[in-house]
Amino acid sequence: MNIIDLHCDVLWKLWESKGKIRFADSPELDANKERLQKGNVKVQCFAVFVSPELKSNEQFQTALEQINYFYTEILEKNPDIIQIRDWKDVLDLKPGQTGAVLTLEGVDCIGNDLQKLSLLNHMGVRAVGLTWNYGNLAADGAEELRGAGLTMFGKQVVLLNNQRKMLTDVSHLSERAFWDVMELADYPIASHSNAKALCNHPRNLTDKQAEALFAKNAMVHVVFYPEFIAKKEIVTISDLIKHIDHFCSIGGVRHIGFGSDFDGIDRHISGLENASQYQNLINELLKYYSEDQVRGFAGQNFLETVSNWKI
Repeated sequence: MNIIDLHCDVLWKLWESKGKIRFADSPELDANKERLQKGNVKVQCFAVFVSPELKSNEQFQTALEQINYFYTEILEKNPDIIQIRDWKDVLDLKPGQTGAVLTLEGVDCIGNDLQKLSLLNHMGVRAVGLTWNYGNLAADGAEELRGAGLTMFGKQVVLLNNQRKMLTDVSHLSERAFWDVMELADYPIASHSNAKALCNHPRNLTDKQAEALFAKNAMVHVVFYPEFIAKKEIVTISDLIKHIDHFCSIGGVRHIGFGSDFDGIDRHISGLENASQYQNLINELLKYYSEDQVRGFAGQNFLETVSNWKI
């Protein structure tokens, strides 16, 4: 069964290695090409992530360097990896081809310059998260103690996302910032978040947050990081499915997808250690859900959402 995965951090690892690892087959990458294709990942979103620890005058250059790796290491060296600039292009992918989408995890790198965000959009960025875990000029993140909402600049970012038909990603936002986004965003989405009702972590969503996304015909993509799944030493695929079950129980059966966070996590689900094992999750889900429902989780729900949004 084909998969659409809304979040991985391959670009961060490629940048950090300074070209020492290869996207095609380096075992250091959870989501290298070989593993994506073995796991039937038809579309992979590649996040541009710039550490807030970098000096501010280095951050935009770092984002550009990661995008350069996207073009040179992922696209140019692998003709079977096709850039997706319009979500409808997913439907045109041929057998053996994998779609690749640029996203932005936190707008720290643009400072307070919307022209830089416009430039990233022209380069192919199709989804934008306003923060990582902490505060910046746009909003507070989920682990920022202040817990503030969007700034005036953050609201301008969301409005630009609407204008350019980019997704606004809520996964790392503080709860107050989440609700500010929900008031403004035409295309909100949670690219990698789980249910706080099952695992009380600041990065997870409350039932009210999830229900608000479902009410706007928006998606929640469950994340594979054990810290966001269960407070136990060994986390299994069954533990992850409990989060899917919970979201389904509050009306999300047509609004659930996957956002693995591969290459951005230091622990893994047993039996789901990298992208090559994606079908283990699919096979387990088929024990509890219909084939149509599982195809929805795997990617069809997302395609229907962006089709309904006409983006």
